[in-house]
Amino acid sequence: MRYLIVDGMLSGTGIRDPLIGKYLDPNEVGFSSELVRRIEKWVIEYETAHYCQFNDEAENQRLDQEGIEIARQAQSQLPEMKIEYFSNAQMKKIGFK
Repeated sequence: MRYLIVDGMLSGTGIRDPLIGKYLDPNEVGFSSELVRRIEKWVIEYETAHYCQFNDEAENQRLDQEGIEIARQAQSQLPEMKIEYFSNAQMKKIGFK
């Protein structure tokens, strides 16, 4: 089973393979073009929050909720994979169903 983490880490792509220790191009993972665009937009927004030192708690929560929704959509598109979400703002994994 392949294992992926959705995260908004600075300089990342939004999709990380922790077993090989690198970020993956969302276009090459097998996601729909709609999900790829959603990930790309979210990564840019998360990057902005990082540069603002995560000072806006409401924005952090919004970004994490979007990240969780991206992880849910990724899981539904690739059910054979284990997908998790990692909050860069909170520096922890957040579970979802």
